[in-house]
Amino acid sequence: MGNRISLIRKKRFSQKKDKINRRIVFSPLLVIPLALVFISSILIKSVQREFLQSDFLNHLSTGLLGYFLAIFISYIPIERIRKYLIPFYFCSLISLLLIYFFGISIYGAQRWLSLGIFSFQPSEVAKLSTILILALALEKKSISTIKDLILPFLIVIVPWLLIFFQPDLGTSLVLIVLTFVMLYWSQMPIEWILILGFCIFTSILYMVSPKLLIFWIPFMGYLAYRSSKKKIIFSIFTLALHSLVMKLTPIMWEFGLKDYQKDRLILFLDPSRDPLGGGYHLLQSKIAIGSGGLFGTGLLNGKLTSLQFIPEQHTDFIFSALGEESGFLGCIMVLFLFFILISQLVKLSKNARTNFESLIVIGIASTFLFQIIINLFMTIGLGPVTGIPLPFMSYGRTSLLVNFICIGLALSTLNRTRSLSNK
Repeated sequence: MGNRISLIRKKRFSQKKDKINRRIVFSPLLVIPLALVFISSILIKSVQREFLQSDFLNHLSTGLLGYFLAIFISYIPIERIRKYLIPFYFCSLISLLLIYFFGISIYGAQRWLSLGIFSFQPSEVAKLSTILILALALEKKSISTIKDLILPFLIVIVPWLLIFFQPDLGTSLVLIVLTFVMLYWSQMPIEWILILGFCIFTSILYMVSPKLLIFWIPFMGYLAYRSSKKKIIFSIFTLALHSLVMKLTPIMWEFGLKDYQKDRLILFLDPSRDPLGGGYHLLQSKIAIGSGGLFGTGLLNGKLTSLQFIPEQHTDFIFSALGEESGFLGCIMVLFLFFILISQLVKLSKNARTNFESLIVIGIASTFLFQIIINLFMTIGLGPVTGIPLPFMSYGRTSLLVNFICIGLALSTLNRTRSLSNK
């Protein structure tokens, strides 16, 4: 009798496990990225018509590899990777440092390391390692004092500096945003987020109208005074921070950015000032998207895309090919897929079993969301060209694999959440 009961229990457990397995394989978190890879592979084929020279097969094969890698990672409990996070973080820092000595330079940016048969982009790995180590540092504390910010900022500042001076402005912005979101998820007051985030606005004011800083920086001090228990100390800290940002802005502009990056940050306001130089990508991208109309010209039938009016369109400007060939409806469909993906990640972060898992998932969600928004704004001319790829669609094997690893970590959290709910 006892053996029979044991067999029944094992059978029920096996059935529950198979049900969870099917849910993972067909989860929107996994199906949507794969669908985006298939769509972008067709667009890459359209951009690069020569079959032997096209990167669409590389993109598709990398996406399929990432799909199965995500499934494999989903069965590894996130708790098991804790002891590897600190070594992983320092390895990512070492790889970023090696770029300055052995990196491959493309278009004036030294961002890739060659390993013989293939090359990879360490900054993409650094995004993931930063999310994981921040989650480890923040899981047991809520941000309520200035001291609580020291460790998170020390974690972020080193990879940020190494990435910024490659130069890679886009990825450095991603690190800032995911850090702020994870700090907010750790109960950091929203006023503090604004005070730190407005440092960028302080830099912009210094470049555009320095006289306004006479009113702006005291206003930041007043906001700090209203949002902290230690009002005087936090106000002084805020005033010092924004004053430091003001002093560092011309130095970072002069020595931290290349000339082409400066052009990109300025010309998006009026790309027609340099239509054949820094404003060329923006102008041609807007023309391509506008020519698609409501239904598009049809896949593989885009004139501007096939004639390669937009250089390197298969990377950061893949959305312009989508706009031309699938039109407004195709763009809306892809945006809807992104919306479902991000909403699923946010929902999962709220329902995660532990703070550690919740912080990892919200860090992944914020990274994807920020990249989507900035890439779309860049493509349609509402933002400067920053070199931020569109997740799962822009060509880039390192970025694509890292994105699927992130999906695998989210699925691991989902797997554990469902397993516990079925007990």
